[in-house]
Amino acid sequence: MARPFARPALAALATLLVTGLPAAPAAARAPARCATPPAPARPVVEQPWPQQRYAPERLAPLATGAGVVVAVVDSGVDRSHPQLTGRVSTGADFLDPGGDGTRDCAGHGTGVASIIAATPQPGVAFRGLAPGARILPVRVSEQQVVDGRESGRTVDAAGFASAIRWAVDHDADVLNLSVVLYADDPAVRAAVSYALRRDVVVVAAAGNLHDNGDPRPYPAAYDGVLGVGAIGRDGTRAAFSQTGAYVDLVAPGGEVLMAAPRQGHHRAEGTSYATPFVAATAALLRQYRPELSAAEVTARIVAGADPAPGRGEGYGAGVLNPYRAVTEVPGGASARSGGGAALPADRPDPAVLARQARRDTARDRALLVAGATGGAAALVALVAVVLPRGARRRWRPAGPA
Repeated sequence: MARPFARPALAALATLLVTGLPAAPAAARAPARCATPPAPARPVVEQPWPQQRYAPERLAPLATGAGVVVAVVDSGVDRSHPQLTGRVSTGADFLDPGGDGTRDCAGHGTGVASIIAATPQPGVAFRGLAPGARILPVRVSEQQVVDGRESGRTVDAAGFASAIRWAVDHDADVLNLSVVLYADDPAVRAAVSYALRRDVVVVAAAGNLHDNGDPRPYPAAYDGVLGVGAIGRDGTRAAFSQTGAYVDLVAPGGEVLMAAPRQGHHRAEGTSYATPFVAATAALLRQYRPELSAAEVTARIVAGADPAPGRGEGYGAGVLNPYRAVTEVPGGASARSGGGAALPADRPDPAVLARQARRDTARDRALLVAGATGGAAALVALVAVVLPRGARRRWRPAGPA
């Protein structure tokens, strides 16, 4: 039996990725069922403390994440849960070929996805911060940590890197990586760089090994990635949450309620579950301000953090504040003249606006690169013709004598 607030933050996945163990051969992979299906869970009616803190209903008139795709690279996402129905796209399975990412044998990815995009349900206070976002499930593990022991299969580092690239190539706007590697793998580093170049917001867990000396966590430690630590109900850093310069900000990660596979809810703790609160905020911003680049979205989230009650590197810029991130610009001014008013009723479909704005940005950048390349070619041709003639006329380049 798992501990009440177990931390299955795919730390086991981290261990196998670091040691470089290969993925299981295809013949040994379970084709359709979980070797150990997740235990049934009951629905929880009362409002969880993170939802009390962030009041998703206050954010809903501003943005819901509509039109934004959040890739959850994790243990899969069970789309059959009532609060995830209609929110999970067909994804990919890098653990079992032929799968679509919607089988979750660990419950980890389903929980992460629900913190982002669980839809409101009558009689249930739990809901995601960005219930209009679309979840793209990318399955890389089925590992669990039970009574301190790891069990289950996982991909290797190369497979994890391939999963990141696949998500980017399939229109992810935000990457949620509740996965920690304790080694700087070149393939993973290149995949993260690829995502950042493609204007994707990358959010990653800072790790749960504070008691083990805070080993450097990747992808959180890569430049451009939002590294997320965890706080508890009292707002102070969770004892397990790692500290270091790679922590950009903190979010709820202790006693966090989330959806369980198939139905119901359960609680767990870990920086894994702080990460989706930040990813959901990125989805809200990508809808509300579709003209912002991924780097600008990241900067807005960090700038909008509340002061932390404690001190030290474990808090980064402070505690995540989704409302401030969406409604304020760096410096404290309101993002819109209404200062948090609802979107106008006659505003065009935000999903269309968000997608079109990002495509326009990508097109403009491509044209800029093409123009620069063409200009350089023309200059080379011009030099090839003019310089020989200039030499014959005894021209000299401008500059000091």
